[in-house]
Amino acid sequence: MDHSRHSAKDEHGSMKHDMKAHEGAKASHETREGHDDMKHEGYAGLGGHAGHGEPGASHVPAVHEAHDRHKGHADHHSHMVADFRKRFWISMVVTVPVLALSPLIQRVAGLGESLRFAGDLYILFGLSSFVFFYGGYPFLKGLFNELRSVKPGMMTLIAIAITTAYVYSSVVVFGLKGKVFFWELATLIDIMLLGHWIEMKSIMGASRALEELAKLMPSEAHKLMPDGSVRDVALDELKTGDRVLVKPGEKIPADGDVVAGGSSVNEAMLTGESMPVSKKPGDRVIGGSINGEGSITVEIKKTGRDSFLSQVIELVKEAQESKSKTQDLANRAALWLTVIALGGGAITIFIWLVLMNKDFAFALERTVTVMVIACPHALGLAVPLVVAVSTALSASNGLLIRNRTAFEKARNIQAIIFDKTGTLTEGRFGVTDTVVFKDGTDEKEIIKYAASVEAHSEHPIAKGIVASSPETYPVEGFMAIPGKGAEGRVNGRDVKVVSPGYLRENNIKINDGRIEKLSAQGKTVVFVMIDGELKGAVALADIIRPESKEAISLLRGMGIQCMMLTGDNRQVAAWVAGELQLDDYFAEVLPHEKSAKVKEVQARNLVVAMTGDGVNDAPALAQADVGIAIGAGTDVAVETADIILVRSNPLDAVAILGLARATYRKMIQNLAWATGYNAFAIPLAAGALYKAGILLTPAMGAVLMSLSTVIVAINARFLKVEKR
Repeated sequence: MDHSRHSAKDEHGSMKHDMKAHEGAKASHETREGHDDMKHEGYAGLGGHAGHGEPGASHVPAVHEAHDRHKGHADHHSHMVADFRKRFWISMVVTVPVLALSPLIQRVAGLGESLRFAGDLYILFGLSSFVFFYGGYPFLKGLFNELRSVKPGMMTLIAIAITTAYVYSSVVVFGLKGKVFFWELATLIDIMLLGHWIEMKSIMGASRALEELAKLMPSEAHKLMPDGSVRDVALDELKTGDRVLVKPGEKIPADGDVVAGGSSVNEAMLTGESMPVSKKPGDRVIGGSINGEGSITVEIKKTGRDSFLSQVIELVKEAQESKSKTQDLANRAALWLTVIALGGGAITIFIWLVLMNKDFAFALERTVTVMVIACPHALGLAVPLVVAVSTALSASNGLLIRNRTAFEKARNIQAIIFDKTGTLTEGRFGVTDTVVFKDGTDEKEIIKYAASVEAHSEHPIAKGIVASSPETYPVEGFMAIPGKGAEGRVNGRDVKVVSPGYLRENNIKINDGRIEKLSAQGKTVVFVMIDGELKGAVALADIIRPESKEAISLLRGMGIQCMMLTGDNRQVAAWVAGELQLDDYFAEVLPHEKSAKVKEVQARNLVVAMTGDGVNDAPALAQADVGIAIGAGTDVAVETADIILVRSNPLDAVAILGLARATYRKMIQNLAWATGYNAFAIPLAAGALYKAGILLTPAMGAVLMSLSTVIVAINARFLKVEKR
């Protein structure tokens, strides 16, 4: 059926670019550099296990491989948490007699010499030696690892502080005149172990969403055999083309298409869509999602490394491991802080010994406190924790970060360009307006009559009319009017749905400004005639998504200019732009010309994001400062996109840009807290307020240092995706 009017061009169908041809468009996407920079400075010293992943691996692993590898990382973190917990509790138990045997503690408690006995200092030395070597082992090992890699940091500071305290106190026990502060040493190590234990639990919590993704797949599937029987098989036995039965309440074992049955499927853990999605034959389902109330038969389309879940897991891991410019800043700050702390310690001991004429034990205690309180622990966690939280959080909401640097750049976006068809619109015809020519005629009745006739046609315009009517009448004698429309008898009446060409051919005049206005907007207009009388007209166009207007409004509220690219004619583009109140639009643009339009906007000195379907928009996605593939569905491996949005929802573009800004704010907040805390605490530890009666011990310095890291960890966990 040809209505001889403009019909919105389906941009999805034109010039399907081979995505592999654009793999080199952004070298940064391929580069897995800076892997070590993502390590937390402290844990790099614990056997070198802080950095995860396999740099350089370009393939996407099968779900079970990704699951096993992630499980290995999780097991390693669990082992580290258990190790710190064990060392903390054992050291804490041994610290009790250390405190009881310490002369200073006895005097403060008013016990005088009542607990003193011959050889007590040697027992104190032995117990303290155990705490030093057993409890302090992670820090001593970290010292050697950091020095070997020529990257002195937090472990260096802790190790120097506890070693200085231990060696000095040990020498005093064996004859040097001075004070022992084994109790400060023991409590310092206890607090450091407690701080590390809490931080490791925070790191595990940050990656828990990714771990949950890896657990989504079921262990078996109900495979339909050629003879009609059903056999339970392991997932790795499934192949493309196999059919599986999914019973109510079960997890779908692999990506595929529904071929029989109907149900609703919960995809919340995969796409962030809270409402169950209705599935019928022909619909795509994702492995790992949960079937609802009905049994469905699914034909497998993707397994293993090609599956949606496997790709999501790998993309999240890549994002967490990718280089962060903000992390570079944190690393430089941590290095300088280490230098400042060591220099500050040397200056502190010089001032108290030489200028203030204090004894060596007092001066040494001030120096140890300076080095303890200056540990860049919070600084080392400031960025990595936010990165871990943001990438895991975004993945669980269907927002996949593929390029960390581009994601950070997204906070500076000044203009966003949307592809029209399938992004701002639904990519299908729908009724936008109904015009009634005769008073007393019901609009719904006109649509119902038109839909009844068009129900027998496969034309996109016919489908749009049928979709707009909840029910239709039976039709007799359906006939197509070649090139002009269709007709049939409905309720005993002769009904025709025809194009303007039919009216001209039959010399049917119509003078109605409403029709001219609709035509000027580039909409397709068809006319409904009942028993030879012109009753009304129906205007159709590519339906604007209901979320688009809200998304554009929110983006403009964020100070971002909103633009549109389309291959449609200028009338259609102008209508969509007007409906959505866009700042600018580009019409009649062929797919291969879209990247030039992005360059044109960039030439206005704007930081530009391009949002498209990730197929025919590949060159434009590659050209933009940030490429966002929207509505990628299960095809998440879009080579030229920096960010992939699983759903075809423009509001997700708002969410990811909002998350980019919130993530950067969290990073800056953490960096500001970590550096500001040290700037304030180091002079205090050195004894700047000594005359005011304020003097910190090394143990109290460790408490403040640990508190700083806990605050940073908690602040990172408050990051969230704004739900619209």
